Amino acid sequence: MTESVPIRVRIAPSPTGYLHLGTIRAALFNYLFAKKENGKFIIRIEDTDTERSLPIYERDILDGLKNLEINWDEGPDVGGDYGPYRQSERMEIYKKYIKELLDSKKAYKCFCSKEELEEERKAMLSAGIFPKYSGKCRNLTEEDVKSKEKDGKESVIRLNVPSNIEIEFSDIIRGKISVNSDTIGDIVIARNERSPLYNLAVVIDDHLMKISHVIRGEDHISNTPKQILIQKALGIEMPKYAHLPLVLSPDRSKMSKRKMETSFDEYIKDGYLPEAIVNFLALLGWHPEDEKEIMPLEELISKFSLKRVQKAGGVFNMEKLDWFNSQYIKILPIEKLAQRMSAIVPSSWTLNSDKFKKALEIERERMKKLSDFNSSAKLFFENINYDKDLLVWKNLPLDSAKDNLLKAKNFLEKMKDSDFDKKTLEEKFMPLASSLGRGELLWPLRVSLSGQKNSPGPFEIMEVLGKRESLERIQKAIDLA
Repeated sequence: MTESVPIRVRIAPSPTGYLHLGTIRAALFNYLFAKKENGKFIIRIEDTDTERSLPIYERDILDGLKNLEINWDEGPDVGGDYGPYRQSERMEIYKKYIKELLDSKKAYKCFCSKEELEEERKAMLSAGIFPKYSGKCRNLTEEDVKSKEKDGKESVIRLNVPSNIEIEFSDIIRGKISVNSDTIGDIVIARNERSPLYNLAVVIDDHLMKISHVIRGEDHISNTPKQILIQKALGIEMPKYAHLPLVLSPDRSKMSKRKMETSFDEYIKDGYLPEAIVNFLALLGWHPEDEKEIMPLEELISKFSLKRVQKAGGVFNMEKLDWFNSQYIKILPIEKLAQRMSAIVPSSWTLNSDKFKKALEIERERMKKLSDFNSSAKLFFENINYDKDLLVWKNLPLDSAKDNLLKAKNFLEKMKDSDFDKKTLEEKFMPLASSLGRGELLWPLRVSLSGQKNSPGPFEIMEVLGKRESLERIQKAIDLA
């Protein structure tokens, strides 16, 4: 393949489940490469598994990728010059190629039963031979085939694989990879003349859609030699390959399928931002030259290179994902943050927009996930209840806390409503706190406002609550004491 060939990459998810992180990561690396190289990014839906493929899953995959701003140039919902973009709509195309392979004797019908194949496999293993199909149906005559079909014998279609040839390809990430055809044997490529299996369908689709680079997980390395054999049989050109490293657990073992296949929607519901997920996944197996970590999508595109994708697996660390998410929460404009929070918090919390945004500004510094706000910010929006003993600073009597709260209330009553911002409150109130003892005054004041042992400081809380509600809470504490 010459360098002048236009860059065209694809992902081909199966709509047999909801969008998960494994699919997102593959899509992201393809997207970054395409955009960096001024190429095209295509989505093709592999829905030949009719029993498990459902429209609801396809919609979830497409909607989720859009939410992540991983947008495609061609696909089932936007069309393109090389459609259809669903395999279920391409059956006549596959039929033509399967017939071509059968007519040219590059493929043949195999009538061996599962029991026969299992006996063969066991015999080869016992003899210390690598198990593969013996090829016993390879030389059946047309009359033999017709006779077996007339008797109602079921068959599959196998590729006629040449013996003892080296299948080589240069992987952009891993370098030269070579496999001997004797370790593969005559692979099954179709159930029948209208039903291709994965390796045949993907070769045909990639060829007809002019895919220049196949970028996918390293678990597909074993499929690549098989696909190259099919390409040679069909006389079509081989794309360039790049196999992405595995995703590993923190202990560097292979990431559990359950973890990787947790629905993207579950992460969103739990309060993870799409841009944080994108940034985190981009660094699972790739890093830029400057080692920078926080990078929005446009910056990721500008810095991306397949040459900097590592061979070793990328470690999926939830603490690291939480860190990325916390950083994006801190830098997201408050209007956008409030908008995203509106679907997570009780609707009553957003009735006072100004109060809601002030609470967000305070709490965002401590939030790892948007959902953290529901528990940490409850004190701003709901009635607080606490034991009066919580008002006590160290071993001082409760009466001291009550007296200090009365002094605080009298002082605050003389301040203007407009003075109830953190900076002004701190400047005006701290001389009183210093004269009475900081802990002696600020501890019962903060508890009276929050009802909690651990909470934001009293000036931050009063800025959110405002003068009237702050005084009401202090009075309630005085009455309680």
